Amino acid sequence: MASEGYSRRDLLRTGSVMAGACLLGRAPFSRIGAAQVATGVAESASADYTLTIAKTPIEIAPNRIVSVTTYNGQFPGPLLRFQEGKQARIEVHNRTDTPEQLHWHGQAIGSDVDGAAEEGTPFIPPHGSCRISFVPRPSGFRFYHTHVRAGSDLSAGQYSGLVGPVYIEPKENPGRYDREVFLTLKEFEPTFSRGGDMAMDFLAPSATVKRLKDRGESEMNASLAQGMPHGYEVGYGSFTINGRMLGHGDPIRVKRGERVLFHVLNGSAGEIRSLALPGHMFTLVALDGNPLPKPVRVPGLWLGTAERISAIVEMDHPGVWVMGDTGDDDRRHGMGIVVEYAGSKGKPQWIAPKPFHWNYAHFGDPDPSAEQPEEVFAMTFAKQNAAYEGFNRWAINGVAYPFGESSDAMSAQPSFHLKQGKRYRIRMSNASDDIHPIHLHRHSFELTRIAGQPTSGVLKDVVMLGGYQEAEIDFTADNPGLTLFHCHQQLHMDFGFMTLFDYV
Repeated sequence: MASEGYSRRDLLRTGSVMAGACLLGRAPFSRIGAAQVATGVAESASADYTLTIAKTPIEIAPNRIVSVTTYNGQFPGPLLRFQEGKQARIEVHNRTDTPEQLHWHGQAIGSDVDGAAEEGTPFIPPHGSCRISFVPRPSGFRFYHTHVRAGSDLSAGQYSGLVGPVYIEPKENPGRYDREVFLTLKEFEPTFSRGGDMAMDFLAPSATVKRLKDRGESEMNASLAQGMPHGYEVGYGSFTINGRMLGHGDPIRVKRGERVLFHVLNGSAGEIRSLALPGHMFTLVALDGNPLPKPVRVPGLWLGTAERISAIVEMDHPGVWVMGDTGDDDRRHGMGIVVEYAGSKGKPQWIAPKPFHWNYAHFGDPDPSAEQPEEVFAMTFAKQNAAYEGFNRWAINGVAYPFGESSDAMSAQPSFHLKQGKRYRIRMSNASDDIHPIHLHRHSFELTRIAGQPTSGVLKDVVMLGGYQEAEIDFTADNPGLTLFHCHQQLHMDFGFMTLFDYV
């Protein structure tokens, strides 16, 4: 198998440096609101939350136990609720033998607390403790997770159980629902397999770009003709919602007439997930925690890796139902949860919905954004099949982010440069047949074009880019510091699919 992103010696050296910083109570970066790291040092204010990172057995079904690294011995990690604009303090204990990172996904905070070593965030040292403080923003559904390279180690990174939900309370909450339910979708028992085709027929528009398809297929055919196998992919043995396989956790108990706000997180390391509830519709109110221009009713949900959806379901169809993945195989292997109405009994029922397409443009306004970018960055994403010890190598504009024994990923130079206050457009071209969940750290972006279709008003921090398709996203450079941009598929980011922005 492939070697890791850092050698054991490099990891220990990095960990010892950061451990020294913790012991001294000093962070290597001094922005206002920066991380405050301390081991055994008294703090003037108690922590709002304490998170302990440790290897833990979790029971995903009776007599079916998996051993994974978790937060506080549970999966998902505890729900953290913050107040928008009010400083939060989190104490983190790392009870593992390796350095860790705690990434605050979707928040506009400093690069020194964002939780990505590439941006300069200090590692949480092995068997060390750190105090982190920041001002949570923006409001809405966010999450926290590990942000370390896994490489060929299927117990590390987001293959582990280091995922948890965050909800930042808005200053004004209309509360047009009766209660909230948080759902984290996640697979366990990962194994390597040889790559195959990824289903993409759920995305709309479905049009591909001929030059991208011709390039991708030509390069793949040339690789296979040279006797190369398909690059490694990852499959899973068990599927869960909130850490339990279908039928083995507590049902969601509802009453007729209730309006339930579901906050759904795809906490996978690399899988795209769908979700449907027979006889019910979802009214989308927010994507990635950001309110939509208007509510949109859909028969089901699709979520790329790390995407979040907040949707209201009106409980108007009594019975005992399976809310589950529309893929029969994944649902039968656990990706579902029972929804049980008060007074209803019997075996949970699944009725497959009619096929439905997922078109981001339908969630926004049909007119182009009134704001125009001051500069456009063009990015082409490409796959080099099985180019690194059987793993695919990924490149942005021909450059793979450094990885491997001899590279120093922490000293990689930014490829794109920002000026504070300017609006930028990223024009993304996908020269592979894979769907990529593209994530920009520490900023939200507006979708402005999806597969040739203009749109505006939809703010996100992850967007799925279809195979051989193009998309455009706009963002304002309003949060100075190193900023990571990457595919959120663990296997892709581990093998090159990352780049850095900086402010100049």
